[in-house]
Amino acid sequence: MVRKNHRFTLAARPTGLVKSTDFTFEEEAVRELGDRELLVQIRYISLDPAMRGWMNEGKSYIRPVAIGEVMRAGAIGSVIESRHPGFAVGTPVLGTFGMQEYAISNGEGVLPIDPRLSPGLVPLPVMLSTLGMPGLTAYFGLLDIGKPVAGNTVVVSGAAGAVGSVVGQIAKIQGCRAVGIAGGADKCRYLTELGFDAAIDYKAGDIKDALRQHCPQGIDVFFDNVGGDILDAALARLAPRARIIICGAISQYNNTAPVKGPSNYLSLLVNRASMTGMVVFDYAARYPAAIAEMAQWVAAGKLRSREDIVRGLDQFPHALLKLFTGENHGKLMLELPA
Repeated sequence: MVRKNHRFTLAARPTGLVKSTDFTFEEEAVRELGDRELLVQIRYISLDPAMRGWMNEGKSYIRPVAIGEVMRAGAIGSVIESRHPGFAVGTPVLGTFGMQEYAISNGEGVLPIDPRLSPGLVPLPVMLSTLGMPGLTAYFGLLDIGKPVAGNTVVVSGAAGAVGSVVGQIAKIQGCRAVGIAGGADKCRYLTELGFDAAIDYKAGDIKDALRQHCPQGIDVFFDNVGGDILDAALARLAPRARIIICGAISQYNNTAPVKGPSNYLSLLVNRASMTGMVVFDYAARYPAAIAEMAQWVAAGKLRSREDIVRGLDQFPHALLKLFTGENHGKLMLELPA
């Protein structure tokens, strides 16, 4: 039986918000495996703000998706055929498999899921969210770059998202005070349910006033997923020796004008603070150890997650827009038939 693969390829480089016409939906026959290759049937596909940057042409931390290439995406699935000695049929795996139903891989960058974790202890969607790239981004960004110390005030923007929600919870595990910035009363309510000490609704008032109220001693660690005016407001409220992690800038991704840098950058000088960009791929060798530690926090109820699951590969272009309109609640992903 010849399997049919359906996939989205990049048809055009977007200007502003992504449109459905920027992609082509294709069908192809799944070819036979070569030596040391494996075939993965994809079950869940991650939708992430970084995807918007991957569509742009130009220098970045990773090469852009080429026109005509399968849209890059992290995903989780099962090995259904294998000619690779390191991957047995039936193994659940995590990797950058793309926006498609089936993926052929040589095994590079493919992470087998510890059978002790899923599906018994941790459901597969959680392996793509809290224990996947978003959770790993939060873990390494906060702990390795932010270096939180018990008693520190940790502020995170985009706090109700897949990365930000984990940052705040890890900050609490480390004995810190966690302040989240999100848009809307529902998202702020969710942050308090997760244990954040305070939630700031940037749509409901002046962000600078709110930071003064909730961070009277200043911000020791700022984990930024948003950029723009929120980053500027945080820079104006830094504590001495503050650490800023630049994870993303979702407020800027769809700008058609050149992005302007923060106007309050001299606060870094005044407060002897540091601002560091981070890309989770740099920590790939440490993924298994981080996942094991976070899995213990999940099992103990210290680390919770919420997934926003959209069913059907064909929903990709519409679902992706939810990231930039603020419609999603939790980790956004597509679910494909088993």
